[in-house]
Amino acid sequence: MDIRELLLKDAMIMDMKASTKKEAIDEMVHQYHQAGVIDDEELYKKDIIAREAQSTTGIGDGIAMPHAKDKAVKRATVMFAKSAKGIDYDALDGNPVHLFFMIAAPEGANNTHLQALAALSSLLIDPKLVAALKKAQTPDEVHQLFADAQAQKEAKEKADAAKKAEQTTVKVDNKPYVVAVTACPTGIAHTYMAEESLKKTAEAMGVDIKVETNGSEGVKHQLTADEIKRAVGVIVAADKKVEMTRFDGKPLVNRPVVDGIKKAEQLINEAVKGNAPVYHAAAGESTTEDTSANGSAWGEIYKDLMNGISHMLPFVVGGGILMALSFVIEQYFGGAKSLPFIFLNNAGNLAFAFMIPVLAGYIAESIGDRPALMPGFVGGFMATVYSGSFGGVYVANVMTGAKSSAGFLGGIAAGFIAGYLTIFLKKIFAKLPKSLEGMKPMLLYPIFGLLLVALIMFFIVNPIFSVINTWVTIFLNHMGTGNAVLLGVILGGMMSIDMGGPFNKAAYVFAVAAFTSTKNGDLMAAVMAGGMVPPFATAIATAFWPKKFTDDERKAGITNWVLGFSFITEGAIPFATADPLHVIVSCILGSAVAGGLTQWWHVSVPAPHGGLWVTPLATNPFGYIIAVVIGAIIAGVILGFWRPEKSRVK
Repeated sequence: MDIRELLLKDAMIMDMKASTKKEAIDEMVHQYHQAGVIDDEELYKKDIIAREAQSTTGIGDGIAMPHAKDKAVKRATVMFAKSAKGIDYDALDGNPVHLFFMIAAPEGANNTHLQALAALSSLLIDPKLVAALKKAQTPDEVHQLFADAQAQKEAKEKADAAKKAEQTTVKVDNKPYVVAVTACPTGIAHTYMAEESLKKTAEAMGVDIKVETNGSEGVKHQLTADEIKRAVGVIVAADKKVEMTRFDGKPLVNRPVVDGIKKAEQLINEAVKGNAPVYHAAAGESTTEDTSANGSAWGEIYKDLMNGISHMLPFVVGGGILMALSFVIEQYFGGAKSLPFIFLNNAGNLAFAFMIPVLAGYIAESIGDRPALMPGFVGGFMATVYSGSFGGVYVANVMTGAKSSAGFLGGIAAGFIAGYLTIFLKKIFAKLPKSLEGMKPMLLYPIFGLLLVALIMFFIVNPIFSVINTWVTIFLNHMGTGNAVLLGVILGGMMSIDMGGPFNKAAYVFAVAAFTSTKNGDLMAAVMAGGMVPPFATAIATAFWPKKFTDDERKAGITNWVLGFSFITEGAIPFATADPLHVIVSCILGSAVAGGLTQWWHVSVPAPHGGLWVTPLATNPFGYIIAVVIGAIIAGVILGFWRPEKSRVK
């Protein structure tokens, strides 16, 4: 798009009178109305202000591009306005704005304003054009400057296209090319932060890269077979299972997703220089992992566990929230015999019943691939009951010599046992004739896998973990206030150490295990309170110390009010990544205080998720809220005072 087609000379302001952001918007909107570009001044101004509330359009280097698309606009137009003295427009770099480009687009303009923004941005990269525009005195000069810039841009694009064509015929571009996959258990934050970090770092290093994300919305930017073949190396920055056989024969760097955020340059160097081990997929498997690429046995165990937890979380959240709603109805509205209570409670309980089997099944699948899924699932189910009838037809007694279920810990054990038993069976059956290859997945793996897992669960695991769970229940039920507070402090603080990483997940898993074993929500209260502090703390700090944060951070701080309320700790990750020392230490202190206070005030929350939304279920709702508020204020105030001014933040 030629930007000159949208620049109206009679709508330009060559010497703005405004001295504030509000006055600048008023002056430009009024000029549009006077020029006949808009017919409803108030409506257009309202939409301009609404856009500024999302994030400032002051892009830095003395430039701002406010824009709106609504029915008040008669024709697509870009207004050029200039302020000699400069205006504080909340620009990203904090400097005054001298050049304004206000973009107006009709409601049905098919994103004309976005195209104009792209065209403007491509031209305004040139510092010579910006300097010349600041000196321009007449609309004609402005038009001529853009005409010259557009001509230069088109000439350069033509030359670049010719050069690229020549390189294609003579020699392929010698830039190294790598592909990457990022994934985390929840797919909320780490996945996309690792993607952005890898892309920015690769650009700075002169490396071409394509990054596939396995996030909450599924697989995005999926790698093609041709792209993988062309790549000199592969980076997998993931904490859950991803499709691996497609990388067979390629040098592969396999690391936790956090390394994709913090060690992007190191990962790219390994992939480009060929220092990574060559990945070899196991025959007949749809997905697999190579421990040699990962770097440590603990890394493999953590990844397998996270694969189970990521698949389990929807059951925990969905079932837990519906159960929580049923308790609210029981307590305040209809009682235990009301239809809404019965319906919601049953739905929640049914989802909860799948929690441990799904956890075990997908831990097993991560280790032994699909043949391990069924025995892992059944082993997890065997860990949830010690005797039970289902539908009045089938009766199961799934452990010997046990008086209670093996529970959450038994389910984890079932998953790892099923996974490694499947690997063992694959090695045993690898010696069979090739004519029997088709029997393995359909007959041999299911029968022998289930038989062996069931034997181990029935005679060994379930009885042992039944005793362990009984001890845990007795300990928690007879734990004194002092011990409870100390445990609450530890669990609350762990939620902020890595905000979604191994420490955070370990604390959460421990609390859920205690809750499923005892139906006591004391530790769930400590974990949820600790997990809500980081997003609340960053929201508080950005609200009261705005000059110490960038515009993007201030915008994220507003969002974190909602994320904190909902127990989504990951909202604080961007802050922790940019400034780990000040953010993480502040949040650990606040989270530890919040977790300890919940135990001091005997708060219990009988729901595994929900944040402050499940406050009506708490045994001490007021204490629950105050514990979170105190912890958040402590962390927010420490962060606000301790963090240096944004210009000095490293």
